[in-house]
Amino acid sequence: MSGTEGPARSREKGRSRAAHPAAQEPVPGSPGMPAGKPAAGMITVPNPGGHAETGTAGRAFWSGAITIGLVNVPVQLHTMVRDRSFTFRLLHKEDGQPLRYDRVCTRDDKVVPWSETVRGYEVRKGEFLVFSQEELRAVAPESDRKIRLTKFVHYLSLDPIYFGTSYLLVPDRSEDAYSLFLSAIRKSGKAGVGTITMRTKEHPVVVHAYGGGLVATTLHYPDEVTQPAAYPQLRELKTPKDAELALAQRIVDELSGDFAIGEFHDRYREAILSLIEKKLAGEKLVYAEPHPEEAKELMEALKETISTLQKK
Repeated sequence: MSGTEGPARSREKGRSRAAHPAAQEPVPGSPGMPAGKPAAGMITVPNPGGHAETGTAGRAFWSGAITIGLVNVPVQLHTMVRDRSFTFRLLHKEDGQPLRYDRVCTRDDKVVPWSETVRGYEVRKGEFLVFSQEELRAVAPESDRKIRLTKFVHYLSLDPIYFGTSYLLVPDRSEDAYSLFLSAIRKSGKAGVGTITMRTKEHPVVVHAYGGGLVATTLHYPDEVTQPAAYPQLRELKTPKDAELALAQRIVDELSGDFAIGEFHDRYREAILSLIEKKLAGEKLVYAEPHPEEAKELMEALKETISTLQKK
């Protein structure tokens, strides 16, 4: 890390293309889907960033610097996590055309142009405080494009329930300082905590080493996380019976192993892709109502689960 690194450049790298989750993925070109022009009548949704299934390097949407005292490490912020869920456009059933959402006044039922809109905060049912753009800009946190780190903590001491969104930090012509900082925190097993301002909100942030690079993960504020003790049902839980607890522990032991995220697949996404293929092929689809599972007493369910696991 060198104190001679230049100050953060304030140029704008463009908005993140991941502002809309990767639910908006292209249907053509997906696994098993034909490439080229979409079939007649088929609805396609733009693919933000043009990422492949495994994810590829996209454009930075934020540039600035990690600052530690007087030390600056210029970096660019890249989207790291994408939601690949499916979303569907709402269409007019009669002609298959997309529906448009307009700003309709609830009193006079008229469409209101953007120039006649203001921001309002509901203080009581139907009563609003009105704020001008100037008032809101006056109190908005100013983004100086810095990730200000003020403390280093053991990464494993962080409670993951407060983790928000992770972003990949890439050196911005600061490879030497970046490499030094990455090596230092990797060797220490620690992470830097501080703040970052994005989209008019200041977030607590943790910068940590991951997969050969630096990752910035925003954190939720304490009042944004509901603690279990807020629910009386959880405060008043009864102690389980010894026999039931013994069986439950056996199930845990039988199913214990190492975590591997690759074992999990988005079965709904895969089913939707298969459904699209079948509809394109002109297959007639028949929906079968699933049979509800029979409810069992707790002890009976525990014993049957143990029996099933022992047969594997």
